[in-house]
Amino acid sequence: MKKLIANFIFFVSGWKSKYETEYSTERCVMIAAPHTSNWDLLYAIAIYWRHGVDAKFFIKDNYTKGFIGYFFKKMGAIGVTRGKKNNLVDFAVNLFNTNDKLVLLVPAEATRKKVGKWKKGFYVIAKNAKVPVALGYLDYKEKIAGVGNLIHLSDSFEDDMQQIQDFYENISGKYPENYNTKIY
Repeated sequence: MKKLIANFIFFVSGWKSKYETEYSTERCVMIAAPHTSNWDLLYAIAIYWRHGVDAKFFIKDNYTKGFIGYFFKKMGAIGVTRGKKNNLVDFAVNLFNTNDKLVLLVPAEATRKKVGKWKKGFYVIAKNAKVPVALGYLDYKEKIAGVGNLIHLSDSFEDDMQQIQDFYENISGKYPENYNTKIY
């Protein structure tokens, strides 16, 4: 059913998906970038459903409650309380430690607004959980939702981030003015 919904979304919107099997894995932190619009979630979930990936993502916990919460949870949402002091990185690492299969979708910019640089949480999660980082992208100019690489992190933060930055350099978000191609 999920694949049917995903195919419908891509057909109606005129988007394509690109997810090579060499980048497919059962355990990874999946970067979601550029993140400049609420529409990003629709296309991101559609590509994973189309390719049989059960991706999870964090969302404000009020979206996972009540009637609407049922749908967000079915999409893969994990509700988190933003107002309390909590450690989302430790929580995410624990999820990896307790699940044999987990693709965790992380919008590294952490907002749809323009930022000076990305948050480092995705990197710390992947490093501490000992999982690779998959480079998920939404290119609104080309209308392609995809996964373009799978990076096994090295001991050099700068080298890893440069590789990630080089990948995303020419990808265009829905609102390109809200995306800074300098990520670190």
